[in-house]
Amino acid sequence: MSVMKRMSMIFKSKANKALDRMEDPRETLDYSYQRQLEMLQKVRRGVADVATSRKRLELQINQLEGQQNKLTDQGKKALQVGREDLAREALTRRSALDSQLNDLRAQYQQLQGEEEKLTLASQRLQTKVDSFRTRKETIKATYTAAEAQTKINEAFSGISEEMGDVGLAIQRAEEKTETMKARAGAIDELLASGALEDFSGPKDDIQAELDRMGSGPGVDLELERLKAELGQGPAPKELNQGTSSPQAQQQPHDTPQQAPWPQKPGGAQ
Repeated sequence: MSVMKRMSMIFKSKANKALDRMEDPRETLDYSYQRQLEMLQKVRRGVADVATSRKRLELQINQLEGQQNKLTDQGKKALQVGREDLAREALTRRSALDSQLNDLRAQYQQLQGEEEKLTLASQRLQTKVDSFRTRKETIKATYTAAEAQTKINEAFSGISEEMGDVGLAIQRAEEKTETMKARAGAIDELLASGALEDFSGPKDDIQAELDRMGSGPGVDLELERLKAELGQGPAPKELNQGTSSPQAQQQPHDTPQQAPWPQKPGGAQ
């Protein structure tokens, strides 16, 4: 297949698909009904034209028949007065009218037959148009109801184009919200671990140093525990057992205990 034929086929398929989307069956039915009405109007106009021509021939025939009767009377009167020559002339003219009348009568019969055919065709076409109009209105009503039902079902199911866009917008909003929540949580964790410094509040170097000192022993203790599990060192001891405060180191071990409170006479406390 040549390139031009393929392009032509693709263009026709695209155009046909676009036309299918744009076509409204109700408008197509209305247009077809309008065309049938125009055709019916033309048939009726043709019937009227044939009837007019037939009526015109009928008038001409009546006129020629009147002339024939007049020539006949004139021939009779000419014979009554002894004018045979005038009577012969009258009969000659009447004979010429006979041939014209025969032609007109033949045309009249033909037009009358055409008029009857067109009248019958007009009646049949009128019946067809009326039937098409009834069917058209039924199809339009059914299509309108089906269209409304389809839109309602699409709205309930959420598969319509508008509802689909709304659903996508909601999904994107939810995804952005989850992303922002995750980002906020990650930043909080980084701030808490000290990886990031919070510049929004007042800077306190002493507090930062205390936080670092407080978190140091915990890391060291965890490292000793891991080494002990791997057999690379002794079991860790609690930091408060290995170290004591200066006051505890200075205080002697043999510090006497305080004497109990003296008891009052009589066993009273």
